[in-house]
Amino acid sequence: MEYTPGISQLAGLLADPGRAAMLWALMDGSARPAGELALIAGLSASSASGHLTRLSEGGLLAVETRGRNRYYRLAAPEIGVAIEALASASLASRPPRLRDVPVSRAAPPALRQARTCYDHLAGELAVGLFDRMTRAGWLLVDGNAVDLSGDGAQAMSRLGIDVDAARRKRRQFACTCPDWSERKPHLGGALGAALLGSLLQRGWVEATPASRALRVTPRGQREIVGIAA
Repeated sequence: MEYTPGISQLAGLLADPGRAAMLWALMDGSARPAGELALIAGLSASSASGHLTRLSEGGLLAVETRGRNRYYRLAAPEIGVAIEALASASLASRPPRLRDVPVSRAAPPALRQARTCYDHLAGELAVGLFDRMTRAGWLLVDGNAVDLSGDGAQAMSRLGIDVDAARRKRRQFACTCPDWSERKPHLGGALGAALLGSLLQRGWVEATPASRALRVTPRGQREIVGIAA
């Protein structure tokens, strides 16, 4: 497989803490003025301007002019996916600790509540579901591997999930996935993807434009809280 030089260029742009902080503030799909991003990153206006220029020229940020102000946002959804993947990798690569790692309070609120993680559900909503399903005996967790109990398979079927179809996928059926904002696991694998598909199809969660954040609908707020309760 041929090495892609763009990887090192991207890594170089993300390596600076100030630039990383400004990119992180835009993970929710928002567009923010340079002054606000400077305050978030703890940088002077001139230093922030230089970093924003580098990020824009490097293709990570798009710029739009509103009156006398310039607003910055992530140039493409894939950039947010890459940053989120690095956050997950950073959490997964840490050595095991005896104490719990605290929840990340720096995560944009919309992403903390509910978002997509590749093709499955993440955030507070996903971690809460995983915890309740495990305590109810629906999910059988063995290290990183996850399987369904008989009751769990029936419960998933009631949610409109074709468990047999998920097992036939050419990928891991179910696994734990580290949640970078909650620092606890949520459900990944084919079953996790099927669960997210069911919630979207039922209209309990909705995609939001230009972000991986998911909106929990009023009906979803009523229905999801009852799953494995």
